[in-house]
Amino acid sequence: MKLSARTYRGVLAAVLAGGMLLTAGCGGGGGQADRTSQGGAKERANDGARPDPAPIAPDGGGGAPATGVDGGADGAREGDAFRESERAPDYLSTFALDVDTASYGYARRTLADGRRPEPGQIRPEEFINSFRQDYPRPNGDGFSVTVDGARPGSAEGEIRGRGDDGAGGGDWSLVRVGLSTRPSDRKGERPPAALTFVIDISGSMAEPGRLDLVKESLGILTDELRDDDSIALVTFSDEAKTRLPMTRVDDNRDRIHEVIDSLEPTDSTNVEAGVQQGYDEAVEGRRRGATNRVVLLSDALANTGETEADAILDRIDDARRTYGITLFGVGVGSEYGDALMERLADKGDGHTTYVSTSEQARKVFCDQLPTHVELRARDAKAQVAFDPKTVQQFRLIGYENRAVEDEDFRNDTVDGGEVGPGHTVTALYAVRLREGASGHVATATVRWLDPRTRAPHEQTGSVETDAVDGALWDGGSKRLQVTAVAAYFAESLRGGSMPGAPGLGELAGRARKLAGSTEDGAVRELAEAIAQAQRVRD
Repeated sequence: MKLSARTYRGVLAAVLAGGMLLTAGCGGGGGQADRTSQGGAKERANDGARPDPAPIAPDGGGGAPATGVDGGADGAREGDAFRESERAPDYLSTFALDVDTASYGYARRTLADGRRPEPGQIRPEEFINSFRQDYPRPNGDGFSVTVDGARPGSAEGEIRGRGDDGAGGGDWSLVRVGLSTRPSDRKGERPPAALTFVIDISGSMAEPGRLDLVKESLGILTDELRDDDSIALVTFSDEAKTRLPMTRVDDNRDRIHEVIDSLEPTDSTNVEAGVQQGYDEAVEGRRRGATNRVVLLSDALANTGETEADAILDRIDDARRTYGITLFGVGVGSEYGDALMERLADKGDGHTTYVSTSEQARKVFCDQLPTHVELRARDAKAQVAFDPKTVQQFRLIGYENRAVEDEDFRNDTVDGGEVGPGHTVTALYAVRLREGASGHVATATVRWLDPRTRAPHEQTGSVETDAVDGALWDGGSKRLQVTAVAAYFAESLRGGSMPGAPGLGELAGRARKLAGSTEDGAVRELAEAIAQAQRVRD
């Protein structure tokens, strides 16, 4: 069955932005957007642009981050998201779950090259979700829900608003909503996988760290897949070609390696053709009872055929709904089509990641991919209901292009996010409590469909004022502090604002301290990225 080129455009972009999410285990090595107009925000996000700044309503109502506001020590300026508005609040925040990390990975690469990322390429939720969390795991196949928080000001609440809007630190709390799934207990627990790899071999992939890294990554993956898994290989430049039809890994590893080793860069980038051919192969070779995936590996710099995402997006959605085939994207390259990749992955019920080194590639293919082959939840959404008796204002940090209308939270025909075993999803809110408020702050509910039966399930968690009133930096949860540092960093890079935001120098220092206390190499890399951002700025 051939799919139209028009529908393929969106697919390609999503895959590129997504990450490779497919292996078994690995051995050794190794705008205005107030809550009543979120549908408009989501539509704008679909063209790759970040929504315009949105004020926070004086009595609730979340909004998108503001532009043109330094996240460092400067005061609040005109257009700050934390300036009060006359919009009526609804006290609800609803979004599709997202475990993408490509935005953070590409930002690190860009800063390492001595360049500042474009603000539109920064998605704070992907920074936040790049780090290990401390949430309890559920016993079953659903989610655990953890809600906590802290005040970003000093323990005595000395830090007050920088300006007249109270957007400093002392008047606000950061509230963290953490969702977690149970990891797979063993390598053989998941169903077999039928993976179609769509590989960019265009001329731009000749740059070191592109096709060579893709080939190395696929070689690692080939050795780690189970015998009962299947793999197909499609390449594209100015046209697409099937190099290997869907083939059981079993006794064919040497044959698969030979095809991978023979790949060489050539000609231009026709992402549309690659996605179309890849989905044709995936549909033709799909296996009943297996996890069917298309994995796109590319720099997503389309310059031939359809270069816009809309037409491809239709195709991805059709394959997802009809055959259950989902799309994952792995981005590479110093220049990378982030917006196209991210859109395609979202529409294809997939995820995105970005790799620039062999170490990162091994982490993706050996550590992360196993958690993406199997699914714990389909069309997962979260809704946070804030209590108007205690909450004056709130804002969700990031997730602008994952916004869902509040009334669609329990509408299971509305697309959500796909979450695998061992995943954590974090949403961070800036919340301003009413003066003297005490009691219930918010209830967070996650809703998802069982991947096999499509039966809906829900789980909730709540938080009280005493659980968000402690000092963030003095004795609070180390993982909450890491979450805050990642969010502050992202908002600084995209010109946004958050309560109690430290300057980059102080933020780098806090990250270095956290790296030591957590013994987490990923946090050490975060500290270095913040220091690089400071050097680029200066």
